[in-house]
Amino acid sequence: MNKVIYFSLFVLILTACEQTPKGPLPKIGHKELVGTDTVYHTIPDFSFINQEGVTITQKELANHIYVSDFFFTNCPSICPLVKKQMLRIYDKYENQPLVKLVSHTIDPVRDTPEKLNKYAAALDVDSDKWLFLTGDKEALYDIADEYFVPAMEDPGAPGGFDHSGKIMLVDKNRHIRSFGEGTEPEDITKLLKDIDRLIAEYQ
Repeated sequence: MNKVIYFSLFVLILTACEQTPKGPLPKIGHKELVGTDTVYHTIPDFSFINQEGVTITQKELANHIYVSDFFFTNCPSICPLVKKQMLRIYDKYENQPLVKLVSHTIDPVRDTPEKLNKYAAALDVDSDKWLFLTGDKEALYDIADEYFVPAMEDPGAPGGFDHSGKIMLVDKNRHIRSFGEGTEPEDITKLLKDIDRLIAEYQ
């Protein structure tokens, strides 16, 4: 089953249930039984280039929880709204070393490290705290699928790309633990609370 469709079904089930704001957050995505162990969906290994021209892999995020989104710098539609909400997250956790932010471009041809560096500078954010990633287009689209975020070229869409504004929360073990629609401030208010809950799991 397509990962995005699977995720949509999971969201419907999750929304239908009364989720208590206590205890650990759920692990989102498919799971399977391997022997006696339950194995949950994880974000796979990746290798991209950040706004400083440095190669970033999962090793750089191994001891962190992080929020992730997909965007492109020339986006005329939802990206400015999503980035406003990402900035809310950045501002709240700027001095919390456990938390990082990761934004993947879906337009790597135009979004070079140099352009992403200027974009980050305009936001006035720390390049170690908030990673803006570019790289191979297919690898970026493949990783979007692993986050259950649709991303594709579409000449009919604003700016030539169609993508979701979801912001995903990932734990130290690469499990997706929560998400919010970056175009909906109320969703991100809830996500901030979920980030606090995930931080509490590591304290």
